[in-house]
This record gives sequence, structure tokens and C-alpha cells, in this order.
Amino acid sequence: MKRGARASWDGALGGGEGRLTTDSGVLQGSRFSFATRFKGEPGTNPEELIAAAHAGCFSMALAYFLEDANHPPERIGTAAELSFEYVDASWTVTGIHLNVVAKVPGLTDPEFQRIAELAKRGCLVSRLVVVPVTLEARLDQERAAP
Repeated sequence: MKRGARASWDGALGGGEGRLTTDSGVLQGSRFSFATRFKGEPGTNPEELIAAAHAGCFSMALAYFLEDANHPPERIGTAAELSFEYVDASWTVTGIHLNVVAKVPGLTDPEFQRIAELAKRGCLVSRLVVVPVTLEARLDQERAAP
């Protein structure tokens, strides 16, 4: 299985800008630039796309492991926060924190914590990144949104 995306860039780093397009069409010429990456201007950036991929991947992995344990979830809400810093003269991803809240009827919190850790280790994106991935998991039988 393969998934693809394309990026184009026009101009120098500080004043230029790029466009991202995915094969699925979800991103179609989405703007990114130095300012969207480092100064909070509207548009996307590689780091938030990695965080989005991680949140989605982890949610799917957690749903799989919960169902495998005979506790299918009603709802899973995951937020991923990617941290990056200027280290040794280079921008470096230093960690990713996953915050998940799930509604899973009949599941105890200790069992949920065990399964959430399985999902963290089993998620393809977790295995892709080589920085610490931390996890905060809450079982909330009323709602699920981090």
C-alpha cells in the first residue's frame, strides 16, 4: 500500500511559499510558508500535519485494540501536540504528546490504560517517529473530547 503527497515551493525561504496536495484530494494546493510554520499565520505546516496524522492513527489503533479486547468504543477523541525546538543549530522534533479521552462502556480505567499503551506502541505513526511519545489517557463514560 502506498500513499502520496506533493509539495511545491516558490521563492526564498523567508518570503516564499509552498502548496501541498495529497493524492486523496483532501489537501488541494494548501498554503504553507515560513510564516505559517514559525509565526502562526493562517495556512498549514509540516509539523501540524504530522500531529494530525498521529492523532488519527492513534485513534484508529485504540479502536482496534479496544474492539480486540471485546470493548468496542462509542467515541474516541485524540489530540496530538508535537514539540519542536532549535537544538544544535537545527530545528528538531523533541516529542509528541497524545491526549485521548474515550467513551467505552463496561471498561475499567486500569484496563483502558493498558489498552491505550498498546495502541501507542502499535500505532504506525508512533513507530515512525524516533522521539518520545507520551500519553495521557482518560476514560470518560459521559463524553469523549480532549
